[in-house]
Amino acid sequence: MNVLITGSSSGIGRALRDGLLAANHTVVGIARRRQEATDRFFPIELDLSDLDSLPRAMDRLQGTHSPIDAAVCCAGRGHFGTLEQFSPSQIRDLIDLDFTSHALVVRSLLPAMKKRRAGRIVLLGSEAALRGTQKGTIYCAAKFALRGFAQALREETARHGIAVTLVNPGMVRTPFFDELSFSPNRDDSCAIEPTDVAQAIHDVLQARSGTVFDEINLSPQKRVIDFKKKGD
Repeated sequence: MNVLITGSSSGIGRALRDGLLAANHTVVGIARRRQEATDRFFPIELDLSDLDSLPRAMDRLQGTHSPIDAAVCCAGRGHFGTLEQFSPSQIRDLIDLDFTSHALVVRSLLPAMKKRRAGRIVLLGSEAALRGTQKGTIYCAAKFALRGFAQALREETARHGIAVTLVNPGMVRTPFFDELSFSPNRDDSCAIEPTDVAQAIHDVLQARSGTVFDEINLSPQKRVIDFKKKGD
C-alpha cells in the first residue's frame, strides 16, 4: 500500500510513518522539517499553510508518487485563548492549517481515487471536534469544520469506492504541547501515546474494502492537565 501522510515528522504522523514502514508499506511523508529518505520512505518538504502553492505541489507529488492508495492528514497545531486575544491573521492561519490545508490535499487526490474506484482517507480530528471548550473557539471551529467535512465527503465519495474516516483523539503526548501553556499530567493514564492513535489508523487502513470506520474517538483514562509556570 502506498500511503501519503501529512505531518509525518513528528507526533502521531511520525508514529504512523514508522509503523507503516515496519509493516512493509510505502510512505510519502509531507512535513516542514527535513526527513531522511529510505527505499520505501519518500519525504516531501512542504509548508501546508501556504495554500496558494499547495495545489501545484500536490500535482507534482502525484506525478512522481502515483498511485496514492490512502492519505492520512495529521498536520496541524494548537493555539488557545479567548477570542479577542486572536488577531485576524492568527485566526486565518489556524483555520488555514488545521482545516483548509486538509481539504486541499484531499481535493487533489480525489480524481485519481475516483478513477480507480478505491481509496482511503483518514483525517485527524480531535476531541475538540466533539465539544466546544473555553479558550478553544478557533481551534474547535477548525476541528468542527473538519468533522463536517469528513461526514459530507463520506456521503459524496462512497459510490466511488472511497472510504473516509475521522479519528478524534483526546490529549496525546506529543510536541503539540511544547509551545502551549498546558500539557497532560505526566501520569501514563492522563494521555494517549502517539502509537495508540497510529495503531487505530493502521487498523482503518487494513479494513476490508466496503467496510468504513466512520469515526473513532480515543480518550485517556483520566483527564488531568498541568499548567506550565513561566520559564518552563
